[in-house]
Amino acid sequence: MAHPEEPRTPSEPRDWTDEHVARWQPVLPGLDPVVEGAVTRMKKLSVHLRRVREQSLVDFDLERHEFDTLHKIAGRGGSAAPSELAQDLDLAPASVSGRLDALEKRGFVRRTQSTTDRRRVVVELTAAGRETWLGAMDVLGHEEYRLLGVLDPGERSLLNDMLRRVMVEAESTGTTRPWHG
Repeated sequence: MAHPEEPRTPSEPRDWTDEHVARWQPVLPGLDPVVEGAVTRMKKLSVHLRRVREQSLVDFDLERHEFDTLHKIAGRGGSAAPSELAQDLDLAPASVSGRLDALEKRGFVRRTQSTTDRRRVVVELTAAGRETWLGAMDVLGHEEYRLLGVLDPGERSLLNDMLRRVMVEAESTGTTRPWHG
């Protein structure tokens, strides 16, 4: 059974999803416009943020795999062992070595011997690597703040809490439950 869409104030603008839901409701009478609207908006928002991220990589002359590698090193405090990066990136050590060779040639990382174990190598972000990684991160961060800036702090907190509940369900290991509509 269809559920009525939450009422909007007359001044509230309509978005692409409003038209999408209106187009599909006559075709699928059991369509819940609130669920369809929320899921469609989450998908479109994800695509939008992915495009912003990809453009930031172009702007900073980074390949996706280069950014991912810099990101993992930064996430470990700016230095990591190649074996840790292989684990973090879910790659074979040889693949990580190739990535590190390319990043080292660009001046984004340096490899040095561990001070505690000379058999080990430590990969460190250089100042240029950190600056490039942060620049690409800032572009996406500014867009996230711009978008969520239409909500007041309490609304942002509520949205975060609600999305957490949805994600906990999505990540649950329970069996798939039949949909009851």
